Amino acid sequence: MATATVCRSSSKKALLTLLLLDLDDTLLGNHMDSFIPAYLRGLSSRLASLADPQHMVEALLKATDHMVADTNPALTLEEKFDSVFFPALHLQRPAAQHLIDTFYRDDFPFLAALTVVKPAAASLVQQALARGYQVAIATNPLFPRTAILQRIAWAGLPPDQLPLALIPSYETFHFAKPNPAYFAEFLAQLGWPEGPVMMVGDDPRMDILPARQLGLPVFWVAEPAAPWPGPGPEPPRGGLSDLLPWLDAQPDAALLPDFSHPLSQQAILRATPAALSTLLAGHPAHVLLRQPAPGEWSPTEVLCHLRDVEREVNLPRLRTILASPNPFIPGQDTDPWALERAYQLQDCLEAQSDFLDARLELLALLAALSEADWERSARHAIFGPTRLAELVNIIAGHDRLHVRQVLQGLPTPVHD
Repeated sequence: MATATVCRSSSKKALLTLLLLDLDDTLLGNHMDSFIPAYLRGLSSRLASLADPQHMVEALLKATDHMVADTNPALTLEEKFDSVFFPALHLQRPAAQHLIDTFYRDDFPFLAALTVVKPAAASLVQQALARGYQVAIATNPLFPRTAILQRIAWAGLPPDQLPLALIPSYETFHFAKPNPAYFAEFLAQLGWPEGPVMMVGDDPRMDILPARQLGLPVFWVAEPAAPWPGPGPEPPRGGLSDLLPWLDAQPDAALLPDFSHPLSQQAILRATPAALSTLLAGHPAHVLLRQPAPGEWSPTEVLCHLRDVEREVNLPRLRTILASPNPFIPGQDTDPWALERAYQLQDCLEAQSDFLDARLELLALLAALSEADWERSARHAIFGPTRLAELVNIIAGHDRLHVRQVLQGLPTPVHD
């Protein structure tokens, strides 16, 4: 059994860049078997003047399932939910918005009585922040932001008083747990922090396994006697108070993510256009044209670069490898295109849309690959002998680099 190794006498402090913490039943005692029925009763009662409560509950559950299952990076979870929920009730969102807002303002707070504060949660967050870690709440973003902020506060972690790096919600996220693209989108919205990262959660299926699929180190918040359901080896486990001592006992290299697996790469590639949509939203054109420093690209130039590389380099290369045995792949210097094609004179959001279309083509191509296809060989003018899997890994790394570049070119976001 892989239990947490605790060295409380150690003076070493783990060099962690980012700590991702699940909320429900990790930081906040909240058994969904009691919470969700009460939530559904409250919301259906508030909307009873517009829809039969039983019908409303059925529509909400169906829309929630759709949010989780739909992997389209072009739509937020809110848009996915709305596309199923309101048509099922023959409603438009504006007709119900006032009642929904009233529910979350006046009724939702009473659900706090169904939750339990975990004193170790606030202590863990405060100690982690004191160490200089970035701390983010990696909860499943199936609720509006107001509901998530309230639940974080119920855990004794008032969001307006803590420098939390990111709080996801269905307005700003495109994927939900247990999709590993959720974790990729999370890191992308933070600019792909470099260095050790750790995901901490109580649910093997929703937290541990998908985080592992992306390539993140994990810590399972579980009782010593809880059986590990698998698959894969049992992760390190313990209570919240065990986490920091366990971290201090680990070599720093053990806390580094590994994004080399094809599942990781596809999650990253799917998350990139989604995260860019959130990062770029609401910024006026002059901000998207701002170059951080002389010679550095603006967000607009980055998006044009991603679009053209996807259409003219990535897709043709992969198609060539799939069409021919061990083909020769020429190198291409795409950096001069920024000036040659006058990227600064182009529309950033149009480039974003075109990049999304090209990326969906690439994702469809990858989804159809067999295991043997991933091993197909090629001869690259710069890299030498290579495989399709290695080239996809390079594309994913290229994504991470340029998402980071876009975020560096935007005004500093405020995450409450």
